[in-house]
Amino acid sequence: MLLNLSNWFVFNLLNFAGDSKAGEILSFFIYDTLKIIFLLFSVIFIIGVLRSYIPQQKLKDWLHQKGYKAYLFAAFFGAVTPFCSCSSLPIFFGMIAAGIPLGVVFTFLIISPLINEYLLVIMIDSFGWKISFLYLLSGLMIGIFAGLVLGKLKLERFIDENFFNDENNNDENFQGFKSRLIFGLKEALDITKSIWLWVVAGIAAGALIHNYVPQELVEAVIARAGIFGVPIAVLMGVPMYGSCAAIVPIALVLFQKGLPLGTALSFMMAISALSLPAAIVMRRAVKTEFILIFFSVTTIGIIFTGYLFNLLGEFI
Repeated sequence: MLLNLSNWFVFNLLNFAGDSKAGEILSFFIYDTLKIIFLLFSVIFIIGVLRSYIPQQKLKDWLHQKGYKAYLFAAFFGAVTPFCSCSSLPIFFGMIAAGIPLGVVFTFLIISPLINEYLLVIMIDSFGWKISFLYLLSGLMIGIFAGLVLGKLKLERFIDENFFNDENNNDENFQGFKSRLIFGLKEALDITKSIWLWVVAGIAAGALIHNYVPQELVEAVIARAGIFGVPIAVLMGVPMYGSCAAIVPIALVLFQKGLPLGTALSFMMAISALSLPAAIVMRRAVKTEFILIFFSVTTIGIIFTGYLFNLLGEFI
């Protein structure tokens, strides 16, 4: 519905030509902005209401006691949510505000754009069930491994104290369901107001990259990279923006043109899990060091997986 609305506004009401590059950029920008701000407000509101039933300290204690089970739950939750990297950020902010350990939060943030049910359907149709199954396992392993590593690094010191203030994190005495709704609404309004400009900036960058980076250039550079194809594919994927399902056809073309399987899939993974627009939005809530560490650990996991797929490619 939002996509149809943005296309109608740009191409019918504003009279942009159907093949206009500026029209495509503006339509993409309007659609993604409305979608992500709506998700941001809705998810934080729902999480705020739900966590009003659980005292903050009890929530933290429960998650820490669960240990590795918390990471497995985050991995499962990420795998069943059909979000791109930017669309996953509202839940990321809500989880941090709820006091969930950062390692667990990052497991969700990495896996959510990498794996989902409709992506697997497209993958099976394009690459077959064996490659799709191995891709599913590799995505889960990257998310859980990166989450465990990032959890051990104690990155809480890099969270912006002005974004998640004490008011949002204190336990309160609620009188009835209405007070819980008010609490969730206030939290959603506060966080949305503090971050919407960063969302707009991130989506604007993504819209420009999405429409102006030619696919042929990407294919040519990666194809000539040789043994360094995997890290170069990952580095080229980072500034781009798109959902994993939308990138599957590009990865398939690269593979069909003779590119090693792992190189093609690592390019797809990097676009999904490591997008520049998502980093811009994250910067409102966390410090730059935090984002660099997150990108570094996830990049290492994707590169390792890409080389592993290249080695296994002959036997698949």
